[in-house]
Amino acid sequence: MKREVSIEKRKTFRHGDLSNALVMAGLDMARAGGPNAVTLREATRQAGVSPNAAYRHFAGQAELLGAVRSACLSRLAAAIEDEMKKCRPGRDPQTFARKSLRAVGIGYLGFAMKEPGMFRTAFSVPPLVQSTDPANTAAMEMNPFQLLSLVLDRMQESGLLGKKLRQNAEYLAWSAVHGLALLALEGPLHTMPRELVLELGERLVVMVERGLSEL
Repeated sequence: MKREVSIEKRKTFRHGDLSNALVMAGLDMARAGGPNAVTLREATRQAGVSPNAAYRHFAGQAELLGAVRSACLSRLAAAIEDEMKKCRPGRDPQTFARKSLRAVGIGYLGFAMKEPGMFRTAFSVPPLVQSTDPANTAAMEMNPFQLLSLVLDRMQESGLLGKKLRQNAEYLAWSAVHGLALLALEGPLHTMPRELVLELGERLVVMVERGLSEL
């Protein structure tokens, strides 16, 4: 009987990659309560392991939050890519570039409205979101900032954006859409229906596109 219990415990511990299990638990906590809800103790409880086992993968709270933050950024990037896939190149590269930029903005804002806890967590701790994440590099993934850079390059290549205006244009576009997201999540627009926020988001991205082209 003791032998059977011991075997069962070992199966529980080896249910999969423990590091990944802890991050998945952290994602659930982030979804429910944002970055402040992500704790190493609760992650180990959900994963069914002792805190000592967790320390083999994460030195402490900050490291777990950093890993969860990277996972949240990856989810955000996936949401943006889903919107971008709806755009087809077609015969007009300028139309494709415009639609691509709008897709990035709508994907970004849509994720913020749908997953506010993970959105807040994605921007809660360093490193800078525009820097390359080693975890994403290994998986050959692009982060949200890189996706924005990609569509701005399309605008330049199509003739919508001059070389001089292209420089640092990411920060202008990003600031506008991120600002609306924060106003809707934590500011005076927090009671506004999600559908109206997304409608405003579509208009905002059009304004950004035109503004970048006409500066």
